Amino acid sequence: MICPKCNSEMEKVKFDNIEIDRCTQCKGIWFDMLEHEHLKAIHDSESIDIGDPTVGHDFNKIDKIDCPVCHTKMIRMVDREQPHIWYESCAVCYGVFFDAGEFKDYKEKSVADFFKGLLSRERK
Repeated sequence: MICPKCNSEMEKVKFDNIEIDRCTQCKGIWFDMLEHEHLKAIHDSESIDIGDPTVGHDFNKIDKIDCPVCHTKMIRMVDREQPHIWYESCAVCYGVFFDAGEFKDYKEKSVADFFKGLLSRERK
């Protein structure tokens, strides 16, 4: 599989019998349908996200990407609980792509994230 952000090879990484794909260069992570939800619930699964969040932040600016599985245009999504997290989702195969550092942040919801969520809901 080729990374949808930097076009480098993706490597297979297994955690608790769930296999994901991680880019060998930018360290972005591809999750097949619901794998990110399953891994979010498993202790220490954030260890698969070994990328530099600064690099991930730079690659996060690239938001018009094709799905590495079915090659359709992916949709930019925002995590409802943590609106500062943006990731790409495929409307056809339901896979998702997190840039380096995003899965770790997605998994580790903090008190600050709780208040950010409240503020964003009040603005609506």
